[in-house]
Amino acid sequence: MPNIYESDKLLSEYLLFHYGSDVEILGERAGDQSLAPALGFPVRTACCFSGGEAERGLDLGCAVGRSTFEMSRNCREVIGIDFSASFISAADALRHGGSIRYARLEEAAVSTALVAQAPEGIDPTRISFETGDAMNLRPDLGSFDRVHAANLLCRLPDPQRLLDRLPELVKPGGELVLATPCTWLEEFTPPENWPAGSTLEWLKNELSCSFDLLRQQDERFVIRETARKFQFTFSLLTVWRRKA
Repeated sequence: MPNIYESDKLLSEYLLFHYGSDVEILGERAGDQSLAPALGFPVRTACCFSGGEAERGLDLGCAVGRSTFEMSRNCREVIGIDFSASFISAADALRHGGSIRYARLEEAAVSTALVAQAPEGIDPTRISFETGDAMNLRPDLGSFDRVHAANLLCRLPDPQRLLDRLPELVKPGGELVLATPCTWLEEFTPPENWPAGSTLEWLKNELSCSFDLLRQQDERFVIRETARKFQFTFSLLTVWRRKA
């Protein structure tokens, strides 16, 4: 089955999701108070770590890279990894100071040309991007002070493989931010690999031996598909600390 995350349509939607201004995303609905709190999701989730500087950060399922850029504000080194080669190519182009023109679909064949650029105040020497499989990460990645994985788990064919690797990826005392909308779909994950009960209880059962759960909360996000169609979703966000 073709990877939908290699399509021009999804690339444009994610560039808008990560780098679009409020007006670019919402258009004439920019004042809609039901949508406004869902903006800036890639920035908000990357800010859920404790304050202060950290040495190494890892952004799994980084898509087109906005959370990776934001993590680099407080991490001396950040690696962004995604399965989509087109997403990583776009993120790396932005890291090198380029801009990306893309089309925001309005309806039918009508679109608006927009430009994505990396956020200001970023040191690109702190960041690297690479394609990779979150279920089969390269063995020499090492360990990290901060690991971020937003809206990734329920898009993996076998998410358990990532959970099993997390204790090795997060340094003792390090932090893990997981966000998932819990939208388990057969097209991504075979039903036999879905949690038996709630996603939250599954995460607690699988991670509690190696991590302490610091907090849990709902984080809204909105993805614009057309001028009249928006995906409005609540992602379950959990923050964990690796046990000593």
